[in-house]
Amino acid sequence: MGSLRSRTLWRVMLLLLAGTGLLALYNYHDSSHEIAEVYDAHLAQNARLLQGVMSLPLAGAERQTLYQAFNEALSQSGAGGPGHPYENKLAFAVWSEDGQLRVRSASAPGFDTPPKAPGFSTETRDGRQWRGFVLPVPAQKLVIWVGERYDVRDDLVGRIVRHTLMPFLAGSLALALLVWLAIGRGLEPLQNMARVIRGRHADSLEPLQLVPLPRELEPMQAALNRLLSQVESLLQREHRFIADAAHEMRTPLAVLRLHAQNAAQADNEQERDKALDFLIDGVDRLSRVVNQLLTLARLEPASNRSRWKALDVQALVTDSLAELTPWMLRQQVEPDLEIASGDYRTLSDRGALEVVLQNLVSNAVNFSPAGATVRVTLERQGGDLLLTVQDSGPGIEETRMDRAFERFYSDGNPNGAGLGLSIVSRAVQRLGGDVRLGNRPEGGLEARVRLPVQGQSSP
Repeated sequence: MGSLRSRTLWRVMLLLLAGTGLLALYNYHDSSHEIAEVYDAHLAQNARLLQGVMSLPLAGAERQTLYQAFNEALSQSGAGGPGHPYENKLAFAVWSEDGQLRVRSASAPGFDTPPKAPGFSTETRDGRQWRGFVLPVPAQKLVIWVGERYDVRDDLVGRIVRHTLMPFLAGSLALALLVWLAIGRGLEPLQNMARVIRGRHADSLEPLQLVPLPRELEPMQAALNRLLSQVESLLQREHRFIADAAHEMRTPLAVLRLHAQNAAQADNEQERDKALDFLIDGVDRLSRVVNQLLTLARLEPASNRSRWKALDVQALVTDSLAELTPWMLRQQVEPDLEIASGDYRTLSDRGALEVVLQNLVSNAVNFSPAGATVRVTLERQGGDLLLTVQDSGPGIEETRMDRAFERFYSDGNPNGAGLGLSIVSRAVQRLGGDVRLGNRPEGGLEARVRLPVQGQSSP
């Protein structure tokens, strides 16, 4: 594809030439019509002048002398001296009513019989096309014909067209140069942006700051800056994930190696089994850490709401808690679900909602003693959905409440990776809501998740 400058120039010039061509065609037809009207008027006027001359009260001998003088004068047309090249293309003839030719110009075509129909007519005589005007003069018993060759009119129209088009064609070249320069001037901000982008280092993710910038290019700069910001965010996520993984897995791997060495160097079967049990527990903990790290990495980008689907949050909460119930019972914790009546249909990210509920319930079960109950409630409050998870654990000290959502912060759970609540916070942010923690007066921790209702179900 060629440059914008060339493409714009060709389109502008083609439109200009096409428009001017249409105007020239219209002017040609209009000029032809107006010239024909003017020449027709001249023919009629000349016929009236001849009528006046032929109506002079002259005796027969004097009239013959007048006709002879007419013929001698007209015979010198085009013979040199002062005159005009068109003289021999203009003609007239006068007949009596009985068809006898009285007088004619030397350039007049031959007529077998005088024309009878009065007014204007177009006819071909002696291989030439003539435009004529016939004026009957009943008082003098005469018929006057005045005519001119059509090539006079065509020549004049051709001259007008040439005199109009030649300056235009010459001016079009100058106009093309001016348009080329003007387009180049107008595209300078775009060319400057292209130079800046080409000159940037491949690792540079700083936003573009081009000022002044035309309004048409501001959305492009904004889109590029958003793209650079997203790329930078992705790279930061990648670095953070690597750092988190290295931070969290360094110690467990060292411990696993130690347990493996202890199992290999055990003096008896009892010590070996004990070391292998520690090794299995370490592998399980490391598996949980890896799974949570992957979940956290998937939740990092901002949620694309165009991919959200309609779902029933009531059914989602019921199904998710039903899946967790067997595991909760094995941990000797009783589930309790309470859902207020209402409309819980909304547009949302099903996977993120499931992650929120599963992590909050798992966290509540891990901190609840045997025989306790984990209570989950769901209710509609205006345009929001309120999801609450309550446990019977020790709660969190108020001075440490703000740190609960930090990565790798674990308070009182030696088997935890410290990522559960961090994952919940990230998922709730994706859904456009907020999550808060609070200690219950009767003991235990309460997590409250508030999510806005999206879509047609919102009041």
